[in-house]
Amino acid sequence: MQETTRPRFRDRVIAAINRDPRNAPHGTRNDALLALVLVIGAVCIGLFTGGGDRPDALGWTLLIAAHVPLVWRRRHPMLVLAAVVALIVPYHALDNNHNAPTPAAFVALYTVAVTGRPLRTILVGATVLGISVSVMLTVDTKQALELVRISGWILAVLFSGVDIRYYRQYVTSLVERAERAERTREEEARRRVAEERLRIARDLHDLLAHSITLIGVQTSVAAHVLAADPERLDRQTVAKALDDIAGTCRTARGELRTTLEVLREQGAVGEEARGPLPGLDGVPDLVEAARLAGVRVEQSVRVREAPPAVGAAAYRIVQEALTNVVRHAGPEPDVRVDLYEEDGALRLSVTDDGMGPETGGVSGFGLVGMRERARSVGGTLDAGPRAEGGFEVAAVLPIAVSSSQGAG
Repeated sequence: MQETTRPRFRDRVIAAINRDPRNAPHGTRNDALLALVLVIGAVCIGLFTGGGDRPDALGWTLLIAAHVPLVWRRRHPMLVLAAVVALIVPYHALDNNHNAPTPAAFVALYTVAVTGRPLRTILVGATVLGISVSVMLTVDTKQALELVRISGWILAVLFSGVDIRYYRQYVTSLVERAERAERTREEEARRRVAEERLRIARDLHDLLAHSITLIGVQTSVAAHVLAADPERLDRQTVAKALDDIAGTCRTARGELRTTLEVLREQGAVGEEARGPLPGLDGVPDLVEAARLAGVRVEQSVRVREAPPAVGAAAYRIVQEALTNVVRHAGPEPDVRVDLYEEDGALRLSVTDDGMGPETGGVSGFGLVGMRERARSVGGTLDAGPRAEGGFEVAAVLPIAVSSSQGAG
């Protein structure tokens, strides 16, 4: 069983200073002990010091009773101060020892100062001082002047309470800011994790859909050659189809390894954890792979340079668009891939003259993923059938704005 270490005395004192007295644990018990200590001190002062006559029976009763309200000073500081003053005033009026109740009065004043607003504290201090001086003037003018002379102690107690109150508010604000910053960091971390999971899901979808579609087409070619005329087997065509399948598998395996390595990274963040991003230089490979699958593709790439995030988004959009062509456009469709720069944006279009997706078929995530990739770099994407037949995917990806954004 793990042993718990008790906080040091200094740490407990600092925690008590920083803590709001109204929220302190065991407050009533601690105040009862404080009141008992103050009563003992007041009795000693009344017995062994000057400053008035030694209290009689009524004086002792008023003196001890003035300490009782201190037990509830944290809950009702103003009422406690009023009760203490109400008991101390007749005590002084009887010309009992004037020093004995001073500690209890100071504690009640301090509690009001440390728990109330500064303006209220000033008004309360002025009222208590005015009442005390008025009572002393009726008893002993010399004692009244002495009280005025030592009124600095009253002001010191009040300002100490106000200062500690402001200090506690400052500490509380620091703690709140630290907690808020921690919550913000946690929310940001969760947001980044969600974005990274979405990015990985998009990459896996694009990669696997593209590769599996090409492998399926190439496998169909090999199966057709084998079944068409077994006696006049075109070994060269079959071998080429199988080589294409092997090449597609190798490419897919490499991209899949790069994507899955992100899931194994624990310390790296940002681009270091993502690995190299695909870009516009990979578009010719996508076109060539589509041609091997039986698609007649024309390409036109007129872009000088694009930020990595924009290049990666354009690559994935072209990849998904060509995959959809292979899957849905029918046999040997004509496709045109255009990428060019205009008005500070990369404009992309993939058009075909095929049949398009079957109506009533199961909707996948291809178009959704392409739109998400365009939005991730601040762009837009439109996709749909053309009036003259076929299908078109068109995207506008800002180049200047997206240079500082992530890959998405």
